Amino acid sequence: MKLTLRTPVAAPLRTVWEGFDENLFKKLSPPFPPVRLVRFDGSHAGDVVSLELNFLLFKQKWTSHITEQNETSEEIYFVDEGRQLPFFLSYWRHKHRLIRSESGGTIIADEIEYRTPIILFDYLMYPLLWAQFAYRGPIYKRLFS
Repeated sequence: MKLTLRTPVAAPLRTVWEGFDENLFKKLSPPFPPVRLVRFDGSHAGDVVSLELNFLLFKQKWTSHITEQNETSEEIYFVDEGRQLPFFLSYWRHKHRLIRSESGGTIIADEIEYRTPIILFDYLMYPLLWAQFAYRGPIYKRLFS
């Protein structure tokens, strides 16, 4: 299943890229489930990001590896791929794209591909994941205005 969200912000490409750090990651975490950042190496190929999701009655670990990162004058992107996923996901690939816009700002694009253990759950997860990532839009706009 694929999901894409795009958020235009006023800040230039380089400024947005420099803001993609551990502090931003923490600010983007939605209220539920609460997330504890266990490890954050960065957003370059070879880096690792590991989280603990707290579902109140149980916790789940999520570890992703940054498998790609590239930069041109028009776009900067990196890809995180899930290596250890919560039980409700069997595959995760998230391409974070920062695209120079004609206005001088940046478009932040989240391009996600995921699978669950049961195809029906792919469709049930879609609105939940959409909400989790739509939550980021106002935060991006506030931080990169």
